[in-house]
Amino acid sequence: MEKKPWHGARWPEGVAFDVQDYNQPVYTLLDEAARQYPNNVYTIFNDGTRTYAQVKDAADRIAWFLASRGVKKGDRVAIFLPNLPHYPAIFFGILKAGAVCVTCNPLYTANELNYQLNDSGSTVVFCMDHPQFYKTTVDAIKDTDVKTVVVCNVKSYLPTLKGLIGGLLGKIPKADHHEPGHIMFDDMLKQSQPQPPKVAIDPMEDLALVIYSGGTTGVPKGASLTHVNFMYDVAALDEWGRLVHEPGQKPEKLRRGGFHTYLGVLPWYHSFGMTVCMLSACGTGNKMVCVPDPRAGTPPFTEVLKIVQKHKCTIMPAVPTIFVAFINHPLLNQFDVTSLIGCFSGGAPLPPEVCRQFEAKTGAVIFEGYGLSETAPVASSNPTDAKNRKIGSIGLPIPGTDIKIVDLETGIQELPQGQDGEIAICGPQVMKGYWQRPEVNAEIFRTIDGKRFFLSGDIGHYDEDGFIVITDRKKDMILVGGFNVYPRDVEDILFTHPKVALAAVVGVPDAKSGEAVKAFVQLKPGVTAAVEEINDFCKENMAGYKRPRFIEFRDQLPVSNVGKVLRRVLRDEERAKVKK
Repeated sequence: MEKKPWHGARWPEGVAFDVQDYNQPVYTLLDEAARQYPNNVYTIFNDGTRTYAQVKDAADRIAWFLASRGVKKGDRVAIFLPNLPHYPAIFFGILKAGAVCVTCNPLYTANELNYQLNDSGSTVVFCMDHPQFYKTTVDAIKDTDVKTVVVCNVKSYLPTLKGLIGGLLGKIPKADHHEPGHIMFDDMLKQSQPQPPKVAIDPMEDLALVIYSGGTTGVPKGASLTHVNFMYDVAALDEWGRLVHEPGQKPEKLRRGGFHTYLGVLPWYHSFGMTVCMLSACGTGNKMVCVPDPRAGTPPFTEVLKIVQKHKCTIMPAVPTIFVAFINHPLLNQFDVTSLIGCFSGGAPLPPEVCRQFEAKTGAVIFEGYGLSETAPVASSNPTDAKNRKIGSIGLPIPGTDIKIVDLETGIQELPQGQDGEIAICGPQVMKGYWQRPEVNAEIFRTIDGKRFFLSGDIGHYDEDGFIVITDRKKDMILVGGFNVYPRDVEDILFTHPKVALAAVVGVPDAKSGEAVKAFVQLKPGVTAAVEEINDFCKENMAGYKRPRFIEFRDQLPVSNVGKVLRRVLRDEERAKVKK
C-alpha cells in the first residue's frame, strides 16, 4: 500500500503499512497451531482444558460427520451456542467440511432464530443441552431446512471430579428431554473419523461465515464473509499489536505459544469476539478462557474477576460496558487483575474517565478501535500504546485498509480533512455483500478511484493527526452495551401485539450501556394496556438487549405526510430533556 496521510508521526513504530500471506482458508489457523504447539492449551472452561491437538482432532471429526450427513461445499451450518469449549472445534469443523458457518445469538427467541435459519437455508444446527436453549432450538427449526440437530453437553469438558460431582448433584445443565433423532455431540465425536473431506477452497471467493446484522438499514441481513476477510483481519491485528510484556521493556509483537491468556468474555457468535479473541488466540498459539455468561456470580460479574485472577488473563477484547462493570464492581479490590496487559475496546464509544479508571486499577492499556460485522470486523484501531493513541477517536486504518470520508448524498466525493462525512471502507476484510440481497448491496457499495468501498452508515472525519473521529450515525441504529439494536426490528415485533396501533423506537442516553432502548406506543382505539403488559410481551418475543428499557404511551405519534412515524422528532424530544 502506498503511503497514506495517516502514516504519519503517530503511526506505531515498526508496524508495516500492509500485510501479506493471508490468502488461506480460516481453518489453517488451527492446523498450524496444532502443528507448532500440539500440547499447548487452547481452551479453558471451569478448569477443564483442551489442547490444540485435541481441538483439531475434534474439528476433523466434525467435518467428517457433516460430510457423512450430506453437507456439501457451500451448505450452511448454524451454531446456536454461548461461549462453550465446543465452539472453536465446531466452527473450524464446519469450515473443514467446506460449509459456511452461520453464527446465531444464543439470546434469540425461537422466532428470531427461525428467521435466521430460514433466511440462511441452514441444514444443520449445533445447540446447547440446556432447558432454555434446547427448547428454543426445537421450536425454531419448525418449517426450516434443518435436518440435523447436534446437542452439546458440557460435562465432558469439565475436569473428571467436577463432572462427576456436578452430575450427581444435578448442577450440569441439561434439557428435560431430547427429541428422537437429535444427536449428542459426544456420541457424534466417538462415532466419527478424524478425516475431514478433501474440499477445494478459494479463500478469496468462498464464504466462511454468514453473520446477521441490521447493517445500515435495520432489517436483519446476513453479512457474507469469505475466508480471506477473516484471515486478513487476524494478520493485520497481529501486525498492529505492540504491547509491553515486561515492565521497562519496549513494546513488541504479541508473544506466541502460550504466553498470553485471552479472556473470552465477548460472544463468539459476533465477529468482534470471534476475530479478536477466538481466532487471534488460535493464530498465536495462546490460551483462551471460555466465558459463557459474563454476568455470572454474586454480585454479577464476580466470576469474570475470579477467572482473571485465577488464570492470569493478559488480553481482553471488550465493549465499554465490560470495562464499566470492572471499575464499578464492589468487590474489585479483593481480586488481583493486574495480569491484564492489553485490552481492545470497540462496539461503542469508550468514555475517557472509564478508560482512566480501568487502567489505573489494572495497569493495562486500552486501545479503542472500530469496525462492523460487514468488515470482519476491525477496520481501524488506535495504536496499542498509551503514548500514541488518542482517546475519543477510533484510531487509524489498520495495515492494508483504506478509509475515505465521503459526501452523504452520493457516497463518492471524498471530503477534505476535518470535514464530516460518511465513513467508507476498502480492504480485504470487507464482505462480499449481504446474503441474497443484491438490491441492498447496490446501495452500500461504491467504486472510488477504481476500488470498492463499503458505506458504513457512520459519520466522522479525519483530525489533524490522521485519526478518525466518529460524530454521528447516518441511520437510526442504537448501540446498547456494544450490541446493535435496529429500531425497525423492535418495532416489527411490537406491531404484532394485538393492542398496538403504532410503535416507534429510539435510543436514549444511559450511563451503564451507553444507550438504552425507548419505545413509544400508540394503542388501538378503545383499548387500554399497562407498561407491564408490553414489557412481558417483549420478554417473550425478543432478545434481552433489544427490549425497551422505557415504554411511553402516546395518544398520537408524530408522522410524516405519507404516514411514516418520525423517529427523529421523538429522538430530538429526548435529547432536549437531557439538556435541561
